[in-house]
Amino acid sequence: MKMLVLLIAITTIITANPLGVGTEAPVFSLKDESGKTHTIKEHRGNRAVILVFYPGNNTPVCTKQLCELRDSYADLSNYESVQVYGINNGDAESHQKFKAKNRYPFPLLVDTKWQTAQKFGVSNGKGVTRHVFVIDSNGKIVFSQKGKPPVSDILKALKSK
Repeated sequence: MKMLVLLIAITTIITANPLGVGTEAPVFSLKDESGKTHTIKEHRGNRAVILVFYPGNNTPVCTKQLCELRDSYADLSNYESVQVYGINNGDAESHQKFKAKNRYPFPLLVDTKWQTAQKFGVSNGKGVTRHVFVIDSNGKIVFSQKGKPPVSDILKALKSK
């Protein structure tokens, strides 16, 4: 008797419908690598927020993207008081190691079940689409771009708001 083996590759496709410019940023509350809770509301009225949703710690593109923000941190802060957050579903311990290894000056937030990513339209709950948002001090999204946009584009968004 012959046996037929059928291999089926199943790929999780992240269907994303990211929030656009002009939309009010959803409220969230997440813990960082050290257990401190951060909320978007704490920045309203006094600082802009840059959210970087990224798939994983210690991956080449994610590391490069966050290192570019680290290296441009002084430039980002020149426009106004800015808070940068990296967000993925890694646990606090993996975030601690990743942050220490790369000397990031900003918190890495734990979004275990991609609930915040879903609010921003960059996840289906099973993964995330790499995406950067800039939120002004009034809570409005002023920049929304998939992928790894150049830091110069992020700076332009901060400057133009």
